[in-house]
Amino acid sequence: MVDCVGLENRSAGNGTVGSNPSLSARLNKAIADFINSKDVFAMRDGVVPDPSKIFPIPNVDAVTYIKPTIKNPNIIVGDFTYFSGINFEEHVTHHYDFNGDKLIIGKFCQIAAGVNFIMNGANHQMNAVSTFPFYIFEGWDEDTPSLSQMPLKGDTIVGNDVWIGQNVTILPGVQIGDGAIIGANSTVGRNVPPYTIVVGNPAKEIRKRFDDELIKLMLKLQWWNMSVEEINNLIPVLTNPDLPEVKKQIELLLKNKPI
Repeated sequence: MVDCVGLENRSAGNGTVGSNPSLSARLNKAIADFINSKDVFAMRDGVVPDPSKIFPIPNVDAVTYIKPTIKNPNIIVGDFTYFSGINFEEHVTHHYDFNGDKLIIGKFCQIAAGVNFIMNGANHQMNAVSTFPFYIFEGWDEDTPSLSQMPLKGDTIVGNDVWIGQNVTILPGVQIGDGAIIGANSTVGRNVPPYTIVVGNPAKEIRKRFDDELIKLMLKLQWWNMSVEEINNLIPVLTNPDLPEVKKQIELLLKNKPI
């Protein structure tokens, strides 16, 4: 058993948690519950979150968990990732079996309405003087080029806990790191590091969400791989805007219960 008494006193100088005994106590309890592996199943309304449920919000049919809706084996989506829409696969375009590319999205991602993933099938041959795909259309005497002649860029990979804003376009082969934020109406053609905010067309880095130390801690914590019970216990930490205090809590958690 781990005693988290004393964290409140150490955090009192930052002006946020220390001045709010109720929040401090809740944070201390959250860390203690997690470290001690208590199954504190105090779910709201007694309902356990279910990643296999298509419509996870009562009386709302405009938001869906993506994973249980997927039929294409080349689209892989983690638990609890949601989409503001009904048919996510319609937003994955030019995804042809013969290219063999995959769209891989992690857990707990938040994907807004109008987001589109353009896959490698959209690319045209660029190593010749014309990009026109004569081989697709009837009558033209051209053989289909081999995959080695096409500008294929590999799988498109989105990490965990990534927020993708409305009407974003993700281009083929892009890799987006854990915890990144993509601003609305952006077009993403380059890789995005973890916990980075990008905006624009083409999307450019605005800033890191946190300092390097906290980013390193979050990547080590990997809270999205924990059990539902553990994540529920950890919510007061995950949703606390007092980042210096969060850093202390995560350091304590990792020290007492290595991930």
